Amino acid sequence: MKRLSFILILLISNTSYGAQWQQSPELDKLFEEAAVKATFVVYDVQEDKFIGYNSARAEKRYIPASSFKIANTLIGLNERAVKNVDEILPYGGGPQYLKSWEHDMSLRQAIKISNVPIYQELARRIGLKAMQKNIEKLNFGNKEIGNIVDKFWLQGPLKISAIEQVKFLSALALNQLDYPKNIQQQVRDITVLEQNDKWVLHGKTGLTDTPDPDIGWWIGWVNRGGKIYCFALNMDIVKAGDAKLRIELGKASLKILSIL
Repeated sequence: MKRLSFILILLISNTSYGAQWQQSPELDKLFEEAAVKATFVVYDVQEDKFIGYNSARAEKRYIPASSFKIANTLIGLNERAVKNVDEILPYGGGPQYLKSWEHDMSLRQAIKISNVPIYQELARRIGLKAMQKNIEKLNFGNKEIGNIVDKFWLQGPLKISAIEQVKFLSALALNQLDYPKNIQQQVRDITVLEQNDKWVLHGKTGLTDTPDPDIGWWIGWVNRGGKIYCFALNMDIVKAGDAKLRIELGKASLKILSIL
């Protein structure tokens, strides 16, 4: 099992986001061999440092797409747009991009299959004014949502960087957001992807539909023995098959860093 201590690290200080950035040559190799334009960043919360690939891109903001479903759930619960993550919401009827979306379902179910119409219904229930208030409260990216409440995270103007994603997730993972503790717990519960006796992996994908190019996300965190490691990957999606690389490269990166 590889350890961080065995990875050659280049230390860059005085970053714009305060904490140290450590570039991993092993991650460099992984992404260069994959031949993708991307960034991957892990925020080691306890050590207050970033480890990753492509620090310049990690600071660049992109449309969050369905990675916003984590924040959308938090806001919806806080604004009582739903009673809890198991309340059933209507999808609105009619054909959808995926057949699996053509069902009324709860947020717990919807986040697992990234059901867009369910989360659009949640956003409409929240309303533009309350959504803007919460986006500012979370200091979420550029904090711009425009005037269409159910599309701003899919088409813009909302944008966020990988660095900002992991900082947001770190507060959620540690129950430190300025939201009721039970609400934060519900969001943590429905974002669990995998777990074993050593770690729990939380995460959410995202994929924009704004060409030149589309942007793919995979964000989340790992709780490993009480230590929190938040991560964010974003990459250009330029050809069929690129989307599956989000999780493949993300998991490979976490294994290189001995987090999984």
